[in-house]
Amino acid sequence: MKINNKIFLSALAGIMLVFANSCTDDFEELNTDPNNPTKIGAQYLLPYAIEQSVDRYWGGSTRFERLNLDGAMLWIQYLARNIYSNEGDSYGITPAFYNNTWESLYNDGLTNFQRIETLSTTEGISPNTNYEGIALVMKSWVYSLLTDMYGAVPYSQAVSGTSGEPIYTPEYDTMEAIYTGLLADLKLANEKLSVSGPTVAGDILYGGDILKWKKFANSLRLKLANRQAAKKSAESQAIMAEILGAPGTYPIFSSNDDNAQLVHTATRPSNNTWNEVMVQGGRTDWSMSKTFVDLMTETSDPRLGAIATAVNGEYNGIPNGLPDAIATTYLSSASILQSSFSAADAPSILMTYSELNFILAEAALDGDISGDADAYFKTGIEASFDSYGLTKPADFETSFGALTKETIMTQKYVALFGQGIEAWTEFRRTGFPSIPAADPRAIFENDGIIPTRLPYPTTEYSLNKAKLDAGVSLNGGPDNMQTKLWWAE
Repeated sequence: MKINNKIFLSALAGIMLVFANSCTDDFEELNTDPNNPTKIGAQYLLPYAIEQSVDRYWGGSTRFERLNLDGAMLWIQYLARNIYSNEGDSYGITPAFYNNTWESLYNDGLTNFQRIETLSTTEGISPNTNYEGIALVMKSWVYSLLTDMYGAVPYSQAVSGTSGEPIYTPEYDTMEAIYTGLLADLKLANEKLSVSGPTVAGDILYGGDILKWKKFANSLRLKLANRQAAKKSAESQAIMAEILGAPGTYPIFSSNDDNAQLVHTATRPSNNTWNEVMVQGGRTDWSMSKTFVDLMTETSDPRLGAIATAVNGEYNGIPNGLPDAIATTYLSSASILQSSFSAADAPSILMTYSELNFILAEAALDGDISGDADAYFKTGIEASFDSYGLTKPADFETSFGALTKETIMTQKYVALFGQGIEAWTEFRRTGFPSIPAADPRAIFENDGIIPTRLPYPTTEYSLNKAKLDAGVSLNGGPDNMQTKLWWAE
């Protein structure tokens, strides 16, 4: 029988209309999978964003991308390569190093911290001032890493690709403008964070201890204020006076118990990234640097034994930048890292009580705050010794003589061991510690200059070139590893 197509289609449309009218009210409910929510809560975003950001900062586990291990720890001469010296030790890096560092800090870190903040505001779907405050602190920390590594970066228009009016080619902001924003956000974070406020889950950094988050916010604010003090002294002095003058309102680190650090688990994939590389991956490419070992030996510093292994009762390091054929001859005699640094549950450190006291010592010596620079200096050293389970010898500081900025920064360098990014930043800012002349056998790229910044990623050249070109000009020099950054003294 031949069917009249027009009649058939008309009837079908009628049936569909009836069906649609009968289920429209429940359509959204019927098509929502309760086991796959469309909105991810802050308690799930927070641990992922923290771990991804901290792992990237502490090292990363992928070859050619290990920001700390194959970048700053070598450039600042804590460690030296005993093989593959062209992977960082000779100041040579691959595009994956600066491309993927940028991508991870923006996509895995900042985008998720921004989502947490958006979800947690009074206008968000899950208002919670403590999540909002934590997100502000972590955003500030990650942005400080980015601007201190690259210079001008997208900030005011960044991580807005999913907003109501998305910006896919964000402008670059000056370091000065970024610092102004970060200092304001950290003050706001302190106001948002409330020990009597709502609880938080998924906090793998402080376990939901909001007072410690407040201390981290204010200690980080002091660090950034001090870092820019040579360029904006009046503003920095006002910020530091505000914090130190009202400890009840602006609590800061008061012991090593307050340290901002991610304590990893003994099982993968949440183990320390150095464990992943050195133990799980079996890499033994790093020995102690001669520069660091000699410094510690000259001052008879007991911390050396907690950091490095002795070979036949002696500590020896490898000069940085040696070609592989020469570097490998040191393998049997060079000290290496103590296994505590590559333990699965070894902490990845963001900021410590020791570092805070060296910041205050420098600020007091420079006249930016009132207070006893020498007392802060000694407390910083004591806290560093304590972190290794050691007691500082009573006469340890006597050999240093009168307190100077170099003395403070050199001891800060020792206390920052492991935090290569921070030590590298402070070296680029102040010129301390003094790095000895290179071994005559060493071969360096970058004209022999310790890198001053990271190049911008190649993706920015292909996807955001106009804004990138403007950003390069904001740094006052070419997009290479020799242009000095804004806070350089």
